[in-house]
Amino acid sequence: MDVKAIQAALREQGFDGWLLCDFRNRDFLAYRVLGLDFEKLHSRRWYYFIPAKGSPKRLACAVEPTALDTLPGAKKIFLSWKDLYAGLRWLLGSGKKKIAMQYSPKNNVPYISLVDAGTIELVKGLGHKVVSSADLLQQFVSVIDEKGYRLHKEAQAVMDRIRAEAFEEIGKAIRTNSGATEYDVQQYMMRRFAEENLTTYSPPMVGVNDHPADPHFDVTAENARPFKKGDTVLIDMWAKKDVPGGIYYDITWSGYIGDNPPAKYKEIFDVVMCGRDAAIAFVQGRVAADKPVYGWEVDDACRNVIKKAGYGKYFLHRTGHAIDTATHGDGANIDNLETKDERRLLPGCCFSIEPGIYLAGKMAVRTEINMFIRQEGAAEVTGEMQRELVLIR
Repeated sequence: MDVKAIQAALREQGFDGWLLCDFRNRDFLAYRVLGLDFEKLHSRRWYYFIPAKGSPKRLACAVEPTALDTLPGAKKIFLSWKDLYAGLRWLLGSGKKKIAMQYSPKNNVPYISLVDAGTIELVKGLGHKVVSSADLLQQFVSVIDEKGYRLHKEAQAVMDRIRAEAFEEIGKAIRTNSGATEYDVQQYMMRRFAEENLTTYSPPMVGVNDHPADPHFDVTAENARPFKKGDTVLIDMWAKKDVPGGIYYDITWSGYIGDNPPAKYKEIFDVVMCGRDAAIAFVQGRVAADKPVYGWEVDDACRNVIKKAGYGKYFLHRTGHAIDTATHGDGANIDNLETKDERRLLPGCCFSIEPGIYLAGKMAVRTEINMFIRQEGAAEVTGEMQRELVLIR
């Protein structure tokens, strides 16, 4: 934990302090910010306050008095709930302050809304204003440094190659009439991940025809189908270098087994590609102009294209998600559908753009790329970008 960096961020946002607290390991983000061991169970409440100026303070329970001893700052111990209330007054100090907490107005960003309503009421009852820590959290749990960027690019180079190999494996199955299935190609990709020192929390998704019309279709040996001419194909893959601090690369490509894809399939591919490109252009334009850009706005830029083409109700999910050491990271998502993500896309943020159209019982298209905003301000697509359907022969 870098107290000075946190305090500088608090002052930049006009906040008087950041109250981090927990009960029974509910707030994993607080543990990440403070560098505490999340695997160690804390059965009692604790509170840690970082003021915009001055020294932090600790408030711990008499049952677990050493819970915060790895952190700097003066400490008080509470025994009873009355002691706790008095301790919070000491912790936060006098006067009306803007206190950042893991809270989101109207629960617009539920990923960070981890403090219970009663604790929010308690802090407000002491005369303070509670504000969201959403953008603070991004800076200290999701922003990627240059080393992380390089690890992301290393994963990208290998995965783009494996993706091309996977489509070629499907072509080989067609040419040799081997009977290979979606599951066989998935397992081929997993073997290649291992050979290239990549790791993932779950295997890639390989689906034909209506299978990927379920956006989270899970292929198994039991439900897998063999590839055949005339199939539409979707491959969604995500992995990172198997090293400390590895950053995920997460992409989706669509293809067709044959020479002449159905007109409807080509049409929806063109629509999602246009939506994707509109989102990319929006981000790059805002960043180049040194203007703030928010997750919900990028979702709108993409989704409006798909709505205008008449496929809005078939675009079933948010446009994208944060990426860091987890595939779905803790930063801003590209979302104004499932939530209204009001977080800024900050320098050092990595995220996906992945519009899709899902025609139940028929077919689906998704195109997914990753973007990274460099510290010097450039917003780039970090890997290869699909421009045409992959024709598998």
